[in-house]
Amino acid sequence: MNIGRMRAPLDSPVMKDFMDGLAEVNAAADAAEGFVWRLVDGEGDGATGFRFYGDEWLIVNMSVWASPETFREYVYGPAHRPYLQRRREWFEHLAEAVTALWWVPAGERPTVEDAEKRLTMLREKGPTADAFTMRQVFDPPSA
Repeated sequence: MNIGRMRAPLDSPVMKDFMDGLAEVNAAADAAEGFVWRLVDGEGDGATGFRFYGDEWLIVNMSVWASPETFREYVYGPAHRPYLQRRREWFEHLAEAVTALWWVPAGERPTVEDAEKRLTMLREKGPTADAFTMRQVFDPPSA
């Protein structure tokens, strides 16, 4: 999961390129190797209707992947990288962690509340087996 503090409302000119590219980026994720699921708000095929920590300016993106490697390949791949490179146009820089990863049991779908708990854990304790980063991945729990 990751969050972003918007620089302007979603329907503003500032956010236009971000919103215009969202369907294409989401479709690329859906078709990517290792993709399992992503959060959708019911108002389309994105999750921009969700807010994080009760903050109207924080939006969340959350997905489940088969492995950290397949997730990394998508994030830094050709469909997503151009948007990642432009993130400062649309989102403020936040000093605290904005991305958290954790292992999800097969068939389970995390909620925004789960994501809030995991990001809080990461911010308070640093990377652990319960909430980690792309730079410091922990092994999945034993069955």
